Amino acid sequence: MPKPQHGPVRRPRAALAMSAAAAGSVLDAASLAALAEHTDLEPLPPLDDFGTDRARRVLAETELLITGWGCPPVDGAVLEAAPKLRAVAHTAGSVRGHVTDACWDRGIEVSSAAAANALPVAEYTVAMILLSGKRILESARAYASDRARGEWLVPDSGRGNYRRTVGILSASLIGRRVIELLRPYDMTVLLHDPYVTAEEAKALGVRPVPLPELFATSDVVSVHTPLLPETHGLVNGRLLAALRPDATLINTARGAVLDQDALTEAVLSGRIRAVLDVTEPEVLPREHPLWDCENVLITPHVAGSQGNELRRLADLTVSEVARWTSGEGFAHPVRRERLAFLA
Repeated sequence: MPKPQHGPVRRPRAALAMSAAAAGSVLDAASLAALAEHTDLEPLPPLDDFGTDRARRVLAETELLITGWGCPPVDGAVLEAAPKLRAVAHTAGSVRGHVTDACWDRGIEVSSAAAANALPVAEYTVAMILLSGKRILESARAYASDRARGEWLVPDSGRGNYRRTVGILSASLIGRRVIELLRPYDMTVLLHDPYVTAEEAKALGVRPVPLPELFATSDVVSVHTPLLPETHGLVNGRLLAALRPDATLINTARGAVLDQDALTEAVLSGRIRAVLDVTEPEVLPREHPLWDCENVLITPHVAGSQGNELRRLADLTVSEVARWTSGEGFAHPVRRERLAFLA
């Protein structure tokens, strides 16, 4: 009996939707080749405007959109032009501003590389926790000024990382990775997250505490809560006033989660320190006093994936596309019911 003849497996039509800069930074030649192994991938350039003739032609046949920074919103009008679209794989973290309710209304599956982007943010945070504990900025500044080491065997209970208490605000993807990376250190880790049960906190190895206690008892507080209407200005003057003298506040979430005026007052007084990878607005006015405050380190939103770390985003996306095209489904799905709790 002759064996049945099987033709080649049909690969779904896929297209990139992001800025040319994002595509060039995140997806190198190897990544594009890997995506082409699993899909019938539309050649570059990526779609960055869904209103062009080319975009409408491509969308008409596209089953999978691979999106990234610079992708226009995938709204109802776009979906009308893309009747075959079944999934979106996002090469960056948050899908806010890219994926709209219309996608979930139509049952489109959505994936995000947020888990890959969480790791460098967590690594940055842990580095800043350790460096702030050693008072590295102050030491380096004094060393450069004096050109002499000075006496180092001086009792100073405020310097060092042994048995420090670190408070984590929100067990987000990033917050959880910070907790994980802190495990080897001799530190007590506290957590405030109203959505984490006592059992979950125990599994994470942290002690859950109310928000005021987190600020009042921590040597370092690291903010990882998403910016939502209810978290806007969450870290207010009252909480900042509760911080111990010489405590450090680290924010890698969103600038608007903090009451920036209250923070400015607190650090200018010299009572606390701050490490800010985000501010409100994203770039402070040139005359803002935080720029020149010796108790503050401001970095230009670099905690997330940079340089070769962008390859991790591409690798996760390729893995997700491979799973989806094989029928396994996404390993990192974004659910509409969880969107309100995501950054």
